[in-house]
This record gives sequence, C-alpha cells and structure tokens, in this order.
Amino acid sequence: MSSSRTKDKNPIPSVWAREQRRTDQPALSRDAIVREAIAMLDAEGIEALSMRKLGARLNAGATSLYRHVATKDELMELAVDEVAAEIHVPPADSPDWRAAVTEAAESFRTTALRHPWLTLVLGQAGLAYLGPNYMDFSERLAALFTAAGFAEPSRAIETVFSYVMGMSNAEAAWLTTVARSGETEADFIARLMPAAQRAAADHSHLAIPHSEVEEATTDPVALRDMKFAYGLEVVLDGLALRLPK
Repeated sequence: MSSSRTKDKNPIPSVWAREQRRTDQPALSRDAIVREAIAMLDAEGIEALSMRKLGARLNAGATSLYRHVATKDELMELAVDEVAAEIHVPPADSPDWRAAVTEAAESFRTTALRHPWLTLVLGQAGLAYLGPNYMDFSERLAALFTAAGFAEPSRAIETVFSYVMGMSNAEAAWLTTVARSGETEADFIARLMPAAQRAAADHSHLAIPHSEVEEATTDPVALRDMKFAYGLEVVLDGLALRLPK
C-alpha cells in the first residue's frame, strides 16, 4: 500500500531531481540548448523565450528539445545554474570578511547586469536551486560568513543578498529601459532630468542636488556604482554589530 502511494506522489519539480534522459541525437546536446537559451534570454528577455523559438534558432523542432529538457521551467533552472558559475566568491580564509563579501556582492551584481533576467527568475523561484554551480556558490558564501563568525550564516547571507538582488533587479530593469530608447544612458537621463526637476520643484525634500544632476548626466555608471556601494556598506555595518565582541 505504501509503495503505491509513493509512486502516485508528484515528482519534485526540478531538473536536478531526476535523471537526465538519454537521447539518440548527439548533435543536439543539453549544454548547447542551455547556451543558446542564455543568449536568447540576454538579447530578448524571458517573455521572448519559448521552446519553439529556441528550436528554430538551433535548427531543431521543439519536440527534439523536450528530449533533453522536459519543460521551460527546467530550462530556466539550467540557465540559472550555468550563469551562477560566473559569480566569484573569495575564499573563506580571506583576511577581511567585509572586503570579501563586498567582492562577492559586486560579482553577483555584475553577473546580474550581464544577464538581466537572472534576478527576476531567482525572485520568482518556488524552490531552492539545486544545480552544482549554484550550490557551489551558496557553499562558498556559507563558508565565508561562517569563518567571519556569524552564528547564523544563512540569515546574514539572506540579508546581504536580498539587498544585492533587489538593487541589481532595479538596475537591470533601468538599463533595459535605456537600451530600448536607443540612447546612451547619459543622454537618456539628460532628456528625462528636466521633467524630474519640474516634478520635484514643489517638494523641498525631493529636490535633486546639482552635483547629482551633473554626475548623472556625465558619468551615470559611477553614480550607480556609488549608490550600490553605499547601500551595501549600510547593510554590512548592521551585520557587523551582530558579530561576537
């Protein structure tokens, strides 16, 4: 009776929870499918990705893809794990835990801006990612925070990377908007700034400082870097208070 119930249970909805299917199509590998899916996601976004379109790019039918990847959700899991390998986390024995965490956070941000769909997919995930690259990334973070002395490293990691993911997601969305305008970021801001200044004119606490206006229209990348670093410093300041004296 218990054996029958076990068979009737729904399988865990993750590509990592089942064995890879064998296929008689050596020319079309799962790795090739994932690489092309990432290229399509980077160029066109999540909405544009479909198994049919991906198959056309690979000169294969959608049915052929399903022999390697069961669903689009599984494909997204595989794509996330592939790009997770790009994130650098310093070793746990780094002499300065704050500098090491900052390096990991900046690497995540760089990866997320290179792949603007990443934080959106991670934010919508219904389960933890179990792929080898993402697990390695998570293990390195846990080792780093444990070596720093945090009694609950998972809580510290969640705090830092909730900030990093939120900022990276907003920044990726902003850069996507800029790219669709066909303008440079500086030109787009320069066109937008007069309207923003007029809107803030009657709100004294919302006035945009002249120095920020100048930096936004001359070096917007540096301004974005500064804002990210400022928030990360605040988060790390708070976490440092949780360390044993």
